[in-house]
Amino acid sequence: MRTPIGTTRRQVLNGALALSFAAAVPRKGFGADSPILARKIPHADESLPVVGLGTAVSFPSAGAEQQEKLNAVIDALLAGGGKLVDTASTYGNSETVIGNFIDAKKSRARLFLATKIEVQPAKPSADEFQRSLTRLRTDKVDLLQLHNVSGSGQSLAQFRDWKAAGRCRYIGVTSTYPQDYSAMEAIIRREKPDFVQVDYSMDNRDAEKRIIPAAADAGAAVLTALPLGRTSLLRAVKGKTLPDWARDFDAGTWPQFFLKFLLGNPHVTAVIPGTGNAEHMKDNLNAGRGRMPNEQERQKMIAVLRS
Repeated sequence: MRTPIGTTRRQVLNGALALSFAAAVPRKGFGADSPILARKIPHADESLPVVGLGTAVSFPSAGAEQQEKLNAVIDALLAGGGKLVDTASTYGNSETVIGNFIDAKKSRARLFLATKIEVQPAKPSADEFQRSLTRLRTDKVDLLQLHNVSGSGQSLAQFRDWKAAGRCRYIGVTSTYPQDYSAMEAIIRREKPDFVQVDYSMDNRDAEKRIIPAAADAGAAVLTALPLGRTSLLRAVKGKTLPDWARDFDAGTWPQFFLKFLLGNPHVTAVIPGTGNAEHMKDNLNAGRGRMPNEQERQKMIAVLRS
């Protein structure tokens, strides 16, 4: 999930950063044809490319006239070596847009498809999940997540039944609300889900205190929602030149800089920045190429943001 980046990102990439590319050219041999890093899903013998696509903002309000533009975003994800698309039953038309893409492109096998449902009683949950499958034009998803957990007693038992029945391959929990992190931590430690999705960005590192450690202890893969900080990070560096030492870990733009910071945390499985722009998708994917910053470099990156 992420707020729209629109003009803000274009200004960052096409304006001030035009000067910084010369100072931040990645190391020789690094480029869009370089392989994207993949990280293992702890509960499985499977790896996932570390940059995916979030659909909470650009996709929900899309009508037929926007379908082609959003198809180009998913095409860019797949062409660039990515596969993870994250959506939810509550994201407006998002599931329908993705389902239309899957149907038109016959691309279901190429996608790692993740969605979320929110209700808990058995019958409403089953109905909500079936609506998601219908919209997505598929009979199963790769990851089904309990969205916005809020109570420590919430159970994943029904999700496990669906997993056993082959309607999803993995199950997970999500939250982007710090006030619910205590409940989320309790659920993670008790239920040991396959995936945990949490709000985590360079300017919002609360998840490092409890949620990411709990996920690591439970052997859960970690997806980071809002990895560009609801565009606050891009606004913070507007007109600023990317440090030339960013080339040491192959960051060529500010979005790559911020995404690589998260991927420098070895417990992060994948970042899922949202976009409705195919060029931004390509730029995001390049954050998954080349070297990731080590802990010393990550502290240096935080100092840049503070300044």
